[in-house]
Amino acid sequence: MTAVDLADVQGLIVRGYTMGLGRHIGLGVRDPGAAALFLGALGDPGRAGVAVSSAERWADKPDRAIAVGLTFSGLTALRMPEATLASFPAEFASGAVARAAAVGDAGASAPENWLTWLRDPGLDILLFVSANSTEALEAATDHLRDAWGPGCVELGRQDGQRLPGDTAHFGFRDGLSQPTVVDLPVTGLPDQLPLAPLGAFLLGHDSPGLAGPAPVPTRLGINGSFAAVRVLAQDVDAFAEFLTDSATRTGMSEELLAAKLCGRWRNGTPLVLSPDTDSPQPPIPDAELNDFDYVGNFHDEAGYRCPIGSHIRRMSPRGERIIGNSPQLHRIIRRGIPYGPPYDPAAPRDGHERGLLGLFICASLRDQFEFLMANWANDGTFTGGLGHTQDPLLGGHAAGSTASFTIPDPAGPIVLEGLSRFVHTRGGAYCFLPSMTALRALADLAEPSSP
Repeated sequence: MTAVDLADVQGLIVRGYTMGLGRHIGLGVRDPGAAALFLGALGDPGRAGVAVSSAERWADKPDRAIAVGLTFSGLTALRMPEATLASFPAEFASGAVARAAAVGDAGASAPENWLTWLRDPGLDILLFVSANSTEALEAATDHLRDAWGPGCVELGRQDGQRLPGDTAHFGFRDGLSQPTVVDLPVTGLPDQLPLAPLGAFLLGHDSPGLAGPAPVPTRLGINGSFAAVRVLAQDVDAFAEFLTDSATRTGMSEELLAAKLCGRWRNGTPLVLSPDTDSPQPPIPDAELNDFDYVGNFHDEAGYRCPIGSHIRRMSPRGERIIGNSPQLHRIIRRGIPYGPPYDPAAPRDGHERGLLGLFICASLRDQFEFLMANWANDGTFTGGLGHTQDPLLGGHAAGSTASFTIPDPAGPIVLEGLSRFVHTRGGAYCFLPSMTALRALADLAEPSSP
């Protein structure tokens, strides 16, 4: 039996909803008392239409689900006591705008180029709505608007929609690799890795090697989490053109080049298990698409199957040796939904922005999300064979740089020149994801306003 009261945990932390539509809504607090009552209603399972979806098991999957996050600005606007505010970690208090450079958000990805509402210093609350239909999405938004209206004002929103085959705009099947966490339901595919400690994703629980206690008082911090919210624009045209040019120069197929950059074929088949084809015979069952490593019995330490610098190998080195400490200390839970219309390679450069609405959930923004972005995505010195290279898909390659990507080969390395930045940040926020208990307690915790 689980040691966690799943009814007290926001469901988004535990499971991906895999609904067809998503909406992120940003709010600013205008009346702290009314805003606290709104948040309390979100934590009340009896408030149909506005209650946050908990992590309890479903009898039947609902047609919509709601989650909520508070920025440090939001906690301040709600008049949390100074001792409570001081108990939150410094990176969360600073916020995503101030920490942008640390995670590679520079140049075109710098905060001055973000969506206006996501760089607004008055961004206090973020709502995350998932739905199976347009009708359910709009109904949930209407209920929420009626509830937030007395205390908050909407600053902006961004909608997303799942693509056919659960792919991202670059064409790769998404969401295959998630941590399996001690005492939480298994919702992802099995892998070769040790179970992640509960405290790596829920505050107030044991998390060896990760920094910081839960915020105080206990009823505010326990069973909460943090999330880095990211709106990531994907330059599909540039990626497609890079594949075409690289195929001409190397003689490799565009699909194999795409797989080498990612570490998986576009259909999700990992290169480690099938280096030569995306359709091995017999086929690899879906349940085994994440059940691999790069070391041990898989014998790919040199990266001849899956390049050491590929996207999935950098962002989750699995059992690979890295400098400093275990890669398992830095794992994150990923939630995301694409935005923008599907890409048609027969009609490129159509002027539509495409990208991903992403949430990266963890107990420590510094030791998990920021560490992963700064050290694994944007610097290769954490393991051998990479130098100061960057993630080929996610890395913050500077404009006009001579970035390259190396494909190890027994006959000699194949170097792809001319990598550009394929993903640009369009906005971000650091959120605290309170438990249901914490949401209901916010009004009680607030300090009275000055006369």
